[in-house]
Amino acid sequence: MDSNTELRLAVLIDADNIPHSNIKAMLEEIAKYGNPTFKRIYGDWTKPHLTGWKTVLLENAINPVQQYSYTVGKNATDSAMIIDAMDILYTGRVDGFCLVSSDSDFTRLATRLREAGMRVFGLGEMKTPTAFRAACDKFIYLEILRQNQEAEAETETETETAAAKSNTRKTKPKAKAINKAGREVIKLLSSSINDIADEDGWAYLGELGNLLLKKQPDFDARNYGFNKLVQLIKSIDRFEIDIRDSGKKMGKLVYVKVK
Repeated sequence: MDSNTELRLAVLIDADNIPHSNIKAMLEEIAKYGNPTFKRIYGDWTKPHLTGWKTVLLENAINPVQQYSYTVGKNATDSAMIIDAMDILYTGRVDGFCLVSSDSDFTRLATRLREAGMRVFGLGEMKTPTAFRAACDKFIYLEILRQNQEAEAETETETETAAAKSNTRKTKPKAKAINKAGREVIKLLSSSINDIADEDGWAYLGELGNLLLKKQPDFDARNYGFNKLVQLIKSIDRFEIDIRDSGKKMGKLVYVKVK
């Protein structure tokens, strides 16, 4: 995750390809990467299948953009979203874009925005084509956000029940896996550690996280059931972890090494 939370982001949502049920989790995720200065959602609001979106737009200050479907089988929404993205780009008022869609039609847009020096974050379902995912700086699966939201709700219920009996401290819910951390993940981690390791084989965890996203934009420890990258690495017996004192206000620094 990018530590710079001051990025000005334009959040553009394709209502035709994204469910409305977890909009709160989506916006909370986006807030980790910057400040959404534009929040727009595109669709033909005369269509009944978008009714669910209407109830959450006001609550989350999202500006709906009406785009009529001129012909059957053609997605005019995509064109409107692309045109708006380019208009916003040339205003110079943002540092990055959040493209919320599972549609491969936005692959070229993501590429063009990155060519212009923008940070591009993608959010979509696991069915999103590889091309669009690879065109983003980081891609987040909505299934992960949905599962984490459900886990938090379950934890709150359990905490409230326990609190009725005693003063029980609320615990952070564990992420649920949507993928298995198999050979390909271990190979990716190993090669990335070796790419940036010092002469003794140690690699700084922060640099490792950045390199993993450059190699595979949809890489996320939460995909494998862990809230943090260090937790994922600890679960694999192929790696060593060394926690060092930075001697500054930064606190502890985590280094990893291939055994």
